[in-house]
Amino acid sequence: MADLTFISSGEVADEEALDAYSRAVIGVAERLAPSVANLRVSRRVRGGRVVSGGGSGVIVTPDGFMLTSAHVVAGSDGARASFVDGREVDVKVVGTDPLSDLAVLRADGVDLAPAELGDAEGLRVGQLVVAIGNPNGFAHSVTAGVVSALGRSLPVRSRAAGRIVENVIQTDAALNPGNSGGALADGRGRVIGINTAVAGIGLGLAVPINATTRKIIGALMSEGRFRRSYLGIAGGSRPLPPRLARELERAECVEVVDVVEGSPAARAGLRPEDLILDLNGQSVEGVDDLQRLMAGELIGERVRLTTVRDGAVRQLELVPVELDV
Repeated sequence: MADLTFISSGEVADEEALDAYSRAVIGVAERLAPSVANLRVSRRVRGGRVVSGGGSGVIVTPDGFMLTSAHVVAGSDGARASFVDGREVDVKVVGTDPLSDLAVLRADGVDLAPAELGDAEGLRVGQLVVAIGNPNGFAHSVTAGVVSALGRSLPVRSRAAGRIVENVIQTDAALNPGNSGGALADGRGRVIGINTAVAGIGLGLAVPINATTRKIIGALMSEGRFRRSYLGIAGGSRPLPPRLARELERAECVEVVDVVEGSPAARAGLRPEDLILDLNGQSVEGVDDLQRLMAGELIGERVRLTTVRDGAVRQLELVPVELDV
């Protein structure tokens, strides 16, 4: 048998052994690990028993403001957060918004390491993302993958209302129970989503960090809640009929599917099958546009809806009320 000769140039330097992908993931993990907390949440249930749960949170200010998922802290009467440096601190709930599945907490600590918030609007399918959280109780776990789809919808509910979170990020980075509330970051270590749900084997969803969710986060920090206007309709995005599309030089609108009896929409005369084109002159081409425009500032204010019924463009006026969550 012929002798085998192994050729080696000696020890391989770390930077040579790691490819670009590995270096990117390591860089994100090292940058974000101090900002991601392991949350232990307790809830008191019937009979006085205390049930514990877990999740993740992301520090976003040096004085301890933290983002997580609303469902992680729903019904909680206390929480503790632990960090990679060994610190363990008490956490209180500042505000929750079940209809975006976001919550803001305040950690009892100083000199905490805040993560940088990015903007999910610039994401592209196939882009590298890194998830950091505490799946199944395994603290500070890191997984990586890509953005596998954009523009997904996530149904959420509060006790009194339901809503669709639009433009949710879908990723194949492994997510498991306990990842909820943790960070989904881009290749530069900026948090572009808060992990919220496992959609199936190999699929995870994250609420995006964008202009809309930044408004929600700011309101939760300052007021403890996010106020929304309420029209009283169920609607869906749909293409405009071809003639109207040509005349209006646009393709999409929102069709009214149902109108809640006694609601502002019902009092204004809105009917199922009406098509909504704009609100106060701002274009409505999808359900997410309408949800974005229904801000708290419109509560009690007279607003104008441009609609289409039986092929004719009409104007309606109505006064939104506050959505009860």
